[in-house]
Amino acid sequence: MKQQILTFLLLIFGSSFLAWAQEPDDYLEFNDRKNVVHGVYLGITTHIGEVDGKETYLAGIKMAYVANQQFEVGWAGVVFYSQQNFRDFVFSNNEDVAGGYGGLHLEPIFFSKSRVNLSVPILIGAGGVAYIDGDRVFDDDFDGDPDVSDAFFVVEPGLNALFNVSRFLQLEAGVRYRFASRIGLSPGPLTRISGFSAGIGIKVGIFNMGRNRYKKNINNGK
Repeated sequence: MKQQILTFLLLIFGSSFLAWAQEPDDYLEFNDRKNVVHGVYLGITTHIGEVDGKETYLAGIKMAYVANQQFEVGWAGVVFYSQQNFRDFVFSNNEDVAGGYGGLHLEPIFFSKSRVNLSVPILIGAGGVAYIDGDRVFDDDFDGDPDVSDAFFVVEPGLNALFNVSRFLQLEAGVRYRFASRIGLSPGPLTRISGFSAGIGIKVGIFNMGRNRYKKNINNGK
């Protein structure tokens, strides 16, 4: 799993560098008003990673304000499902782990005026985790094992490549690492949900609200 995440990271940031290097430089930039550029967006993400070396799936949602295309602040939440396959439990013979966490989302953005940006997102918050019967997780009447759960604090930094598709749409791809506090799920050997993850996301909103800048290509004169 760690080798797959490393390969994903190299592919993402290699392609990001090529896209940034190929961006044309032959343009004039007009800006008759040095105003601050504001933005807001709603984003969704999907990641695959690991918890205690076992495959884990994560999905997230975030809402943020973007200041001058250089810094994001908002809220982010994540739900996850980890295929732990614990055996010999009293209540099940195939226990997995599921949960969620959320909190403050911060994201400095670098090369914000280019088509491809780099950013360092970080989530600071808390969440909960519980055992779940892996053989019954898709049953309509399944409600989990609420008596075997615990809460945790989490700090999750990451590294993203951001692709500016248009004024209203942005794609992202990158990696994260969860630093989670100790949990006390008993029985079972799992004590933390820390681990790497890698994935993609999409942001929909307005990223340059009130912008008064445009570029004119020198070559075609249009």
